[in-house]
Amino acid sequence: MTIRYEANPPKILPEVDINISITKFVEKIKTISKNCDAIHLTENVLGFQRVSPITVGKIIKREIPDKPITVSLRVRDKTEEEILEFVDNCIAIGISGVLILMGDPSQTGKQDSGQVPSSVVTKLKEQKIDSKIDLYLSISNNPDFSKINKKLKANPKGFMTQVVHNIEQVRNLSENLNNFSIIPIVLFPSEKNEKSAKFLNLKLESYREKFEELVNQIQEITGDILLTSPNDFNGLNDFLKKNSQSTKY
Repeated sequence: MTIRYEANPPKILPEVDINISITKFVEKIKTISKNCDAIHLTENVLGFQRVSPITVGKIIKREIPDKPITVSLRVRDKTEEEILEFVDNCIAIGISGVLILMGDPSQTGKQDSGQVPSSVVTKLKEQKIDSKIDLYLSISNNPDFSKINKKLKANPKGFMTQVVHNIEQVRNLSENLNNFSIIPIVLFPSEKNEKSAKFLNLKLESYREKFEELVNQIQEITGDILLTSPNDFNGLNDFLKKNSQSTKY
């Protein structure tokens, strides 16, 4: 069973020393990695320019070499050459998997490249790159399975979901995609994450009191889960620390 922690690399801001931001970020990852099984690094969430997951991933692999790392790769504003370079760099530094997704529109005005995630996976597999690194696609928490043929045909290692709202969504995904690895994403239900919950149209009170139970149920179904807590690092770390010695994990 695997519990992953989703981390957003530091934003690149003119008034902030980026080296200091990276150092603080890596220290946080080293702290929480003691209580989880793997790390997932995002790329330019909501289109804001952030430090590359490859840059911080390389440092993290050096600091905690035995901790598996997956990263997000947004293809919306990358060429085929840039995509291949990104994946080659991931392989070179020991990243275990890449989540290939469209990504949010760039906040810097960079134009779309026309790349489509499922097609990118297909092209990478044609080059046998999936023998060197796991390739994942994203999927809705409540998809119309009759309309995801392109994603299924691309045949990724598995799917990372949108933030799930309940265990029924996880069961539905697992039952209909039983030939693939499923990694449900769950938002840590703390008050500090309420803003994120509203953005996702998610009611945290629906599982706040039974969060540990939800995590255990998802683990039983998929054997894998990605926990995200964009505004409450300490809260999630405390939860993981409290439960890290449990045989449930």
